[in-house]
Amino acid sequence: MKIDLVLFVSLLSVQFGMRDTLFAQWSQTSGPPGGTIYCFASRGANLFAGTEAGGVFLSTNNGSNWTALNNGLNSASIRALLVNGTDLFAGTFDGVFLSTDNGASWTPTGLTETYVYAITISGGNLFAGTFYGVYLSTNNGSSWTEVNAGLTNTDVRTLAVNDGRLFAGTYGGGVFLSTNDGSSWTPVNTGLTNNYLYTLAVSDSNLFAGTGGGVFLSTDDGSSWTEVNAGLTSPAVLNFAVRDTSLFAATYDGVFLSSNDGSTWTQTGLTDTIVFSLAVSDTNLFAGTFRSGVLLSTDNGSVWTAVNTGLANTEVTALVVMGSSLFAGTMGSGVFLSSNNGEDWSETSSGLTDMSIQDIAIIGQNLFAGINLYPGPNPGEGVFRSTDNGETWTAVGLTNSDVLSLGVKDQNLFAGTTGGAFRYAINDTDWTSAGLWGYAVLDFTISGTNLFAGTNGGVFRSTSNGMDWTWCSDLGVRYVLALAVSGGNLFAGTEGDGIFLSTDNGESWTQVNTGLGSLFVEALAVSGTSLFAGTHSGVYLSSNNGEGWTEVNQGLLNTFVYDLAVIDTNLFAGTAHAGVWKRTLEDILTSIDSSPTKTLSDFSLHQNYPNPFNPKTVISYDLPIDADVSLKLYDILGREVISLLDDPQTEGSHQVTVDGSRLASGVYFYRIKAGNFTETKRLVLMK
Repeated sequence: MKIDLVLFVSLLSVQFGMRDTLFAQWSQTSGPPGGTIYCFASRGANLFAGTEAGGVFLSTNNGSNWTALNNGLNSASIRALLVNGTDLFAGTFDGVFLSTDNGASWTPTGLTETYVYAITISGGNLFAGTFYGVYLSTNNGSSWTEVNAGLTNTDVRTLAVNDGRLFAGTYGGGVFLSTNDGSSWTPVNTGLTNNYLYTLAVSDSNLFAGTGGGVFLSTDDGSSWTEVNAGLTSPAVLNFAVRDTSLFAATYDGVFLSSNDGSTWTQTGLTDTIVFSLAVSDTNLFAGTFRSGVLLSTDNGSVWTAVNTGLANTEVTALVVMGSSLFAGTMGSGVFLSSNNGEDWSETSSGLTDMSIQDIAIIGQNLFAGINLYPGPNPGEGVFRSTDNGETWTAVGLTNSDVLSLGVKDQNLFAGTTGGAFRYAINDTDWTSAGLWGYAVLDFTISGTNLFAGTNGGVFRSTSNGMDWTWCSDLGVRYVLALAVSGGNLFAGTEGDGIFLSTDNGESWTQVNTGLGSLFVEALAVSGTSLFAGTHSGVYLSSNNGEGWTEVNQGLLNTFVYDLAVIDTNLFAGTAHAGVWKRTLEDILTSIDSSPTKTLSDFSLHQNYPNPFNPKTVISYDLPIDADVSLKLYDILGREVISLLDDPQTEGSHQVTVDGSRLASGVYFYRIKAGNFTETKRLVLMK
């Protein structure tokens, strides 16, 4: 069977057996804070925040503290929130969910398996703007009807209501108006020179449109539009907030304020930050940002303060344990410490000149942090050291070196960089070369007297403390992201080829992927006879040396796992933009005894992650049978940009990495064809 996976954005979905829900699941720890906030909603003293990959959070004290509210949610990506009386609606990448108990629990409505970008109320009717158009519910979400007549562009990003008139802003088709509850739509784009809509807002009789080319104003219900961008330095306006005569605009360059209906704009005190969402509550103005969490201003935007305690939505790239302390390294927010199994976190980054942490290692009471300098300051220091449990850090060299991994053997610290390995003796002050020139060194592990390095060219072994290396040639040239030793077995987690096992110190290897849902393996962890794999589709367990793997993701809303760590009886997972999650080892082992076997029953193409991305993203897909697969990327005009794949593929799960470093920012598409099946999806490159 020939399958055309044409990258025009199209993914298939896999159906799995029902999961057992009687056992304890993963639970989100309280941090580290930060992340991408896409939307807000408020009811009295309750402020709700929808995040990119951490679900819904609630604050009852103006953002000072946040609590995760994800019970019953099937999607961690929240793009819209709406309060209607005692009902709270969430628009997700898996449809609309309803909570009637202030977010404590969620129930799926009748609208599922579609990307929901906007939700609004008009009269007693509930409307949802989705990738496939507008849907109407007249019974509080129990059932939905597609209402797209006249809507020539169905990618609806925003909805607004003004005196019974319903406006839909689309991505690429401008604004449409319906005066009959969506039964029919009419384009209203005269004067609108940019048809890529991000947001709509109503202020008195004025209708504002935030587009990819600034702000436009209509005073006649969209019949005509006027550009109102004076003073606005960012071309893309992502969200609005209105308070009295003040109009706030969220942009790629922070927040702007207009007090004269958009005639002129002034930048507030929040600059150089991508802001996705805004909310007004009494005298408070909240800004939801890209990777910086929630910021609060009480003076109309002049001064902003981060209010992220408990907002667990950060890209956690490294986890390490020292005694009773759990350290988390994040990409862009520095190092965090928890002394109570993740219940609370505190930032421990004093002295760090770059907050992009790639790895953390421990020698005695010395804590070392490896820094990912790109795209940070240049030159900079690649490794920092702390001797006081992370309270303060001091640079210890490797100037202008992008550190990808850290390893420890005896009293030596090894740093893997984009250009080889370096060795640092704990009592010395200088670094010495440890070879592997020309290789990106992605991980280290120790087995007896052997030091192993995972690189972008396979696995290397050193019996001389890094003085000389031998290539483990049987594994071949593969990106090896993770290494682990269990008993006498050496495991290698790779980028795209799954996991390999060696029982003879790397001389020969066997691929061990049965049951593994993702072939991108970022982390490996060992507890007794249990081997855990952190992948792009969650956490998997093997109790038989990799011969078979079982998914253990119950409750884990974000399944893009960067790192794993075991503390006593708990397994911790560091995720992409959703902070740290934990689950007891006992619960995991108990649950797999009663979980049904997971099987692939259909072709499935999954949404790329992360999205938006810069510069790389991953597209994964599943095949129930062997098939020829073609995957291509297109620009918004339908022109082929990249042919990602055109090869026979075996049954199982597969992933492809898209590198957009040479592409311009914007919207791209990928498409999949399987027999008569064709679907199109979108991905966004944001530089």
